[in-house]
Amino acid sequence: MRSEMNQLIEDERNVHVLYAFNGTENYINQILTYIEDGIAANDHILLVENERVSRVLQKELSTRFSAQQLELVHYVNSFQFYWSSGSYHPPAIQEYFTKMIQPYVENNQAFRSWAHVEWESVKEPLHLIEDFEKIVDEAVNAYSFPLICAYEKKQMPEHLQTILMETHPYVLMEDRFAVSEQYRRVDAVK
Repeated sequence: MRSEMNQLIEDERNVHVLYAFNGTENYINQILTYIEDGIAANDHILLVENERVSRVLQKELSTRFSAQQLELVHYVNSFQFYWSSGSYHPPAIQEYFTKMIQPYVENNQAFRSWAHVEWESVKEPLHLIEDFEKIVDEAVNAYSFPLICAYEKKQMPEHLQTILMETHPYVLMEDRFAVSEQYRRVDAVK
């Protein structure tokens, strides 16, 4: 993952990746690598993550980086992020995200994001997920930043897998990084 994806991020910046993971240990290792790469590039890293994983990351990162380096890492509670309007509503999530990145865009500061998407608690129709991922894909291209969308593979029904493969140009499955053959760019869909 590190070399291919990191090289792509350095070259293109607007990189939207679906990460289908199995198990917490590999998940933590992948996110730590992404953070390490971000700190090395002097990017701000916006982590949309649950509290449990955030605590693990904070503890591990404190052993690897200085306090000054850790100022580049910004935690966003995933529950608040996805449910800011009281329900899973893509336009409200987009508004929350736009406000979140605004300071970096206005100050011309490089940033990257990681979003842990935990759908087992979401009872919304899958078309809302598709709508949201299309909005996110547009944002990645408009603001030219890398974004990893992390979904636990065992929580992804087949229909959701298809949606996600169509809305992410790149896929990371454990340690294999590839171009999605099913990806359909949003402006091509309109």
